[in-house]
Amino acid sequence: MELGDAVRARRSIRKFLPDKPVPHELIEEALALAMRAPSNSNVQPWRVFFAGAERRERLVKALTDEVRARRPTSLGLPESFQYLRSELGAQVYGSMGIARADKEARWAAQLRNWQFFGAPLAGVVCMHRDLGPVDSVGVGMFLQTFLLALTERGIGSCVQVSVAMCADVLRTELDIPDELTVLCGLSIGYPDPTFPANHLDIPRNAVEQNVVFYG
Repeated sequence: MELGDAVRARRSIRKFLPDKPVPHELIEEALALAMRAPSNSNVQPWRVFFAGAERRERLVKALTDEVRARRPTSLGLPESFQYLRSELGAQVYGSMGIARADKEARWAAQLRNWQFFGAPLAGVVCMHRDLGPVDSVGVGMFLQTFLLALTERGIGSCVQVSVAMCADVLRTELDIPDELTVLCGLSIGYPDPTFPANHLDIPRNAVEQNVVFYG
């Protein structure tokens, strides 16, 4: 697969085949490529914790118990950007046949975030608390390289901000040290081809909306 093909093929997968585990050697290959990502002073600030099999099941139960007991009112996006979440939600939930007014069905769909969408491999991405924004850029470059390497191997993924809202649960279940800041969750597995949301092609801005060129 060419790089451009991998970039265009990558999707946020929201339903995985739970009984089709990803071979460990493929994860290792993708990680080895991602480790080539640039970082400030070669700090390599990314730290990733993976949970498979029994550890994943325990983690999912702890997360779902937490959010059922204290349902999140926000997923951390500022009010001025909430309209973008609404636009995305209309596409994702619409593909699933969930009406905007059906609050219970939407909550059931949202709850799957903390279940890693049924992915057989769950991950949590972290960075040392003493590092700053420029180092989070390094983590982002590592993560994108990892996602593309997975895509090249036919493996689906989804980066999940919502999981990071339960940092205390993640620390307990995955023994994440206090000096690490939890940035996001990560679901990895083979996509369920029958799930409509897995085939969405979410539009992107035109280049000129985000980029300024000076002559």
